Amino acid sequence: MCQNHDNPSFVLRGIDDVAYEERPIPEVTGDEVLVNVKKTGICGSDVHYLVEGRIGDFVVKAPMVLGHESSGIVYKVGPKVKHLKVGDRVAMEPGATCRACEACKSGKYELCPDIVFAATPPYDGTLARYYRLPADLAYPLPDNVTLEDGAMMEPLSVGVHSVSNLGGLRANQSIAVFGCGPVGLLCMAVAKAIGASRIIAVDIVPSRLEFAKSYAATETYLPAKPIEGETRPEYSRRNAEAMKKELGISDRGAQGIDLVIDASGAEVSIQTGIYIAKTGGTFVQVGMGNPNVTIDIGTVITKELVYKGSFRYGAGDYPLAISLVASSKVDLKPLITHRFKFDDAIVAFKATKAGKSEDGKAVIKAIISGPGEDI
Repeated sequence: MCQNHDNPSFVLRGIDDVAYEERPIPEVTGDEVLVNVKKTGICGSDVHYLVEGRIGDFVVKAPMVLGHESSGIVYKVGPKVKHLKVGDRVAMEPGATCRACEACKSGKYELCPDIVFAATPPYDGTLARYYRLPADLAYPLPDNVTLEDGAMMEPLSVGVHSVSNLGGLRANQSIAVFGCGPVGLLCMAVAKAIGASRIIAVDIVPSRLEFAKSYAATETYLPAKPIEGETRPEYSRRNAEAMKKELGISDRGAQGIDLVIDASGAEVSIQTGIYIAKTGGTFVQVGMGNPNVTIDIGTVITKELVYKGSFRYGAGDYPLAISLVASSKVDLKPLITHRFKFDDAIVAFKATKAGKSEDGKAVIKAIISGPGEDI
């Protein structure tokens, strides 16, 4: 049930077609809460839906409110909610699951076939004044964690899931991260918080590598350009050998790379990552690009690599993300490069799509304030 009140929302109506609309405010029932959304980060998936109208099998077929990286203040609580009250500051985990399927009951609820995920068709997102979600997906923020930090818990949880949960990285192990966008940087931040001995950042943009080095990476690698006529597998093998030589990486022992994270989705990054991973190491795929890539399955077999896909986040990831920020082991503030009012959401999306704002400043993460809120 819904009641009609003031709930301005930022709606995607079609490819490159967005508008502000009034939407009804959902009524909370049972164990739900209604959150007054205060801060929302723009994710690459939001931009992808704006530009392409789809991501894989998820196709925008009807108007959809954008946004899923959000925090806010509890506005209403359902009658069964005991651990939250009106006025609490919370980070919002934007995926409500069925809680009854095999995936949910086995502790991997991110694989629930009936997940209701914000701003994934056909479900509305969080770029509105109010958003309803199950109370256990609204995580109280400690006093020293800001609402901007709270909005960043969503991408940070992706990093926690990839590096800690799936990657199993431990202190004094090494990691290489391909792609220095927000998710890649946050994977590095999690690795640093865990106590990784080496954190190697890989990207084709020098300025991104410079930022990664100042933020969390211990080393960087700028790949050489392909040679004319060279196939991607040929290039990737050559690139991996050059990377090993430049950084002193070996296939075994202390100089081996325990965990490789691909946060780029680029085929050559995936290929290179497989070649540089140590024998018996782990490779986690979190970046989404072309779904059809060529990999050297022989290398995967002979190294006995553990190859995993990483999809969003799961049990324990949000609490750990919040703990890392609250304990000052991860600093999210350097990643927030741009802030916009709700009325300037279109400008915010244009800047994120372009990778820079009109003044030429590179965008890492743009945050949009809630309706009527100051930046």
